[in-house]
Amino acid sequence: MKLIDLNRQGGIGANCLLLMIGDLNILVDCGLNPKTPGVGALPDLSLLRDIELDLIIVTHCHLDHIGGLPVVMRQHPKTPVLLTQSSRMLIEKMLHNSANVMQKQKEEDNIPGYPLFTHKEIERLTSRFTGLAFKKVKKIKGKRGELELMFHPSGHVAGATAVEIHHGMRKIFLTGDVLFDHLRTLKGAHFPVGHFDTLIIETTRGMTERAYGKERVHEIARLIDSINDTIAKGGSFLLPVFALGRMQELLAVFHDARRFGRLIDCPMYAGGLGIGLSELFDEVSRKTKDVQFDRRILHDLKLRKLPKKIVPGQEPHQKGLYIVSSGMLVERTPSYALASGLVGHARNTIGFVGYCDPDTPGGKLLATPPGANFLFDAFDVRAKVKARVERFELSGHAERGELLEFAVQTKARSIVLTHGDPGARDWFKGELGLALPKARILDPIPLRMYEV
Repeated sequence: MKLIDLNRQGGIGANCLLLMIGDLNILVDCGLNPKTPGVGALPDLSLLRDIELDLIIVTHCHLDHIGGLPVVMRQHPKTPVLLTQSSRMLIEKMLHNSANVMQKQKEEDNIPGYPLFTHKEIERLTSRFTGLAFKKVKKIKGKRGELELMFHPSGHVAGATAVEIHHGMRKIFLTGDVLFDHLRTLKGAHFPVGHFDTLIIETTRGMTERAYGKERVHEIARLIDSINDTIAKGGSFLLPVFALGRMQELLAVFHDARRFGRLIDCPMYAGGLGIGLSELFDEVSRKTKDVQFDRRILHDLKLRKLPKKIVPGQEPHQKGLYIVSSGMLVERTPSYALASGLVGHARNTIGFVGYCDPDTPGGKLLATPPGANFLFDAFDVRAKVKARVERFELSGHAERGELLEFAVQTKARSIVLTHGDPGARDWFKGELGLALPKARILDPIPLRMYEV
């Protein structure tokens, strides 16, 4: 097998992996880097120019995995796309929203090349999407050979999948993004046990070791206590979240907390893509049973729409709990605008519940000490950090020890590290080297071809 990581900047971002297995060429994901505007956010698709793609696989519908998909589908007009049944139900809404965002960015910032694709183009492409049930064998035929693949639930988010590939006597396993913990809305990853010749594994949390007492159940309790304390003191609580997955999970958690009298009675605001996806989660729940979500949660919580106008640098008049995207405070998003007005007041709290790239505004705010100034560059707003800025260990990615344990038991001869910052990959490389001294541990340099 040959392999090329097409994510030109490496790390976590424009996730895109080319696998050349026998005479079959398979592309796994095609995302956008959220930190890079314009065409530079795409993977380096020029390396596919002279390659005939037999299949594109989508592991899940976060934009760092699908944001460039219409572009590569345009360049390879005959290549089918395979994804899970749940992802098939979610992907169009995610892509249409991305087209809206890019059009807005084009108008506000005149970004060259935006939008990368249009609504009409998305509609033309959707006939090429095929949903595949978990645990069902799919045969992919090339000109001379064939392979078999199967999807396995990987937790993380609705529809997320790992991919098992058999080619002749060779067995390959690609984890995708993984969460082993069971959530309120989604069961954790369920992977096959036993040997694989090649393992391609995510490494997101390689630099993070969960401290004792920081288990998910305790972190949820701490989050609810922090919300109650903030609201009781007359402040607002901002939860920057990913619209797909994290918002629905937290709404379900808060619904349970309210039912049992654990969460303070306060106005709760949400809006944008996350609410539309919450409605869609209800449909996915009924049709696939891959997730557990009931749209009546939205009614029971008495969710309110976001204020029509959020003035950068000004605290909103309406006090309450705000659950809005983006999860990393990406510039010009609702969470970014709200944070610019909330962070300067000690009565407020901003609570992060997922991965934050250190180079995003969210990552930078987490690294800013209390009392220091923070610049919301897109709005030219500078504020002293007086609000509490907290991190809650509720990541959608597996603990590094869990992934290490799974990797070791595969006894793979080759292990490829993906989806992680350099330090995270280094940790896995070191630990896997000790546990599997005969294995080849590969941290691929972007755009370079490897024989695996």
